[in-house]
Formats: sequence, structure tokens, C-alpha cells
Amino acid sequence: MSSEHIGFIGLGIMGKPMAQHLLNAGYPLTVLNRSPAAQNELVAAGAQAGASPKTVAQQTNVVITMLPDSPDVERVMFGADGVLEGLRPGSLVIDMSTILPSVARRLADAARAQGADALDAPVSGGQVGAQNAALSIMVGGAAAAFARAKPIFEKLGKNIVHVGEAGAGQITKAANQIVVAVTIAAVSEALLLAAKAGVDAAKVRAALLGGFAQSRVLDAHGNRMLRRDFQPGFKAKLHRKDLAIALDTARDLGLALPATASAAELLNALSARGGGELDHSALVTVLEELGNYQIGGGAR
Repeated sequence: MSSEHIGFIGLGIMGKPMAQHLLNAGYPLTVLNRSPAAQNELVAAGAQAGASPKTVAQQTNVVITMLPDSPDVERVMFGADGVLEGLRPGSLVIDMSTILPSVARRLADAARAQGADALDAPVSGGQVGAQNAALSIMVGGAAAAFARAKPIFEKLGKNIVHVGEAGAGQITKAANQIVVAVTIAAVSEALLLAAKAGVDAAKVRAALLGGFAQSRVLDAHGNRMLRRDFQPGFKAKLHRKDLAIALDTARDLGLALPATASAAELLNALSARGGGELDHSALVTVLEELGNYQIGGGAR
């Protein structure tokens, strides 16, 4: 049995399978979730139930959070009965949410002030990556803290990179979300162009997969667009939030990111139409509406 007793807070569509992997690997695990169903399922599998973020921190020496947004992390970490109220010297906090780099740095400073360490370790790979323990994990924080956490990360992912100091993981995740969103928009436009021009979009996708345009987005999400399968692997509203982080960070740095801004507006439009809970590949439906044409379905 590992000497690390892990507390895991946030058991959503990615957090729950991640916590299950750690339990399967033999780590003593205490879990906490806002809604009880996922927590109860893990407790039935052998985990302990946490009563609050504070008690989770008191009962463990590694606390992992997997939460939707910066305010959620701030509430769980800094709020009443939060993790920092119960954090013990020598403990390690690993936030695997996607949040503002500034919040990640603030958390690292607060943990350090209490004799603990903190890593920002956002992930890429979506629900499938979480279920298959095949996530890409991009990590910011001290090298010694990363070395301590690496055996834990190896139970959750395949591509694990220590990028730099606190906040570097979140900057890397923002870059990842830019590439993914802009590529989803590009694949959407390419398949819609082909379809409206009277060419079989499925065959166009197959041809492109053999050339320089090949990408995982074209492969997986191009297929989703053709099949009209927008059940979420990664919700559009979360990608919208991630691009807001990227654009806010760019604004602070005095950078213009016009392609990112364009993709963000498409996700804004999707959310405004009630599609925020759909997979982010549903961005294509906004372009279809603008063009009055649906891939595989003709005029709308």
C-alpha cells in the first residue's frame, strides 16, 4: 500500500474515472463530490467519504482537485472549511482543473506558506482519456513536487510533462485549448464546404486523414460531425470557459489572438443556442446554421 493517502475532490465525467484508477492502483483514497451519487459509488468500491474539503486535507497528505472553473477551485481551496484550512505541513496539493494561471500561482504561494507544495496539472484527453488512463498531463510547480507526484500521474496518463514553475501547466493547457478549438472550427468548415459543394464529406475526411491535414480532431470529431453524435466527451461550455482564460491571459500580455477569438465566438453562439452541454464538436452546427446547410442532410 502506498504511503500517500490521496484525497480526490470533484468526481465529474473525468474526475470519477481518474479517482477510480487511483483506487484500483491501491492508493488509500478519500473522495468528495458536490452531488452524492459518484461519491457513493466510489465509497462502495473501497474509498472513504470526505465530509468537507478541510477534513479531506486533514485526513490525507495529497489532495487532488478536478473542478469546472477558477471560482470552484477558489471556493474549495480558500473558502470556509476549504482545503487550506486543513492542509498539513508536508502535504501536496495537485489541482488538475483548467483555471486561470493567476489562481494557480496564488494557490502555490498559499500552500508554500503553510509548509506544503502545490502543482497545477491540467489534463487533455477528455472523458475517453480519463477512462483509459491515457490523459496528457501538463504540470507547473517545483521539480521536487513533480517528482513526488509523478507515480500518481502515471496511473492517470501517458504523456506527462513538467513544463515549468507554478502556472506553467495552466498556460500550456490554454495553448492546448487554442489548438483544439481552432482545429474543430477548421474541420467544421472543411467538411461543410465539401458537403455543400456536392462532394461526399465522409470521403473527404478519409482523404484528408492520409495527408498533412491529418489530426486527432479530424479523426475523432470529424467522425462525430458526420454521425451527428454530440454526446459530450468534453462539454462546449467548458471549452468556451477555457478560451476565455486564454483570451484573458493574452489580453494581460498585450497579445492579439484573432483565430482564438473567432473560435470563442462560435462557442459563444453554440451556448447561446442552448448547446453548452453538447460536445465541443457541435460547434459545426453553428456554421451549418449560418450556411443554411447540414453536413449529410442538405439544406436546413
